[in-house]
Amino acid sequence: MKIGIGNDTAGTTLKYIILEHLKAKGFEVIDFGAASGETVEYPTAAKTVSEAVLKGEVDKGILLCATGIGISMAANKIKGIRAALCADSYSAKIAAEHTDAHIIAIGAKIVGEEVAVDIVDSFLNSKFSGGVFKTRIDLMSELEK
Repeated sequence: MKIGIGNDTAGTTLKYIILEHLKAKGFEVIDFGAASGETVEYPTAAKTVSEAVLKGEVDKGILLCATGIGISMAANKIKGIRAALCADSYSAKIAAEHTDAHIIAIGAKIVGEEVAVDIVDSFLNSKFSGGVFKTRIDLMSELEK
């Protein structure tokens, strides 16, 4: 599985921790985010990762900003993207299983490093359940029209 990761300036430190964790687990990771000392605004990072997901360049995305709120809102402005703000592993699991989320967002100033890694693992290890959840996703897609 190929993962795209994007961050604004506030998410830089946590990004490197998640990057190393994913690489150690054998994931291919494309870093679309801010490097140390670089300024990137969260809408820019959200757009870049969202477009990579939609184009099939990556299978899933992870976004990081201070709270996760702004970057998740920005990603959800991209037609066809379902981004979920997750502060715990259960929410990440449900984001994958019930909403078939393309992207999760994490608040780098909200959750600690270990929790963030658990969130990422839960998201990537969970699969969409289908069934009634497919019906709900179809209804959400209608809202974009």
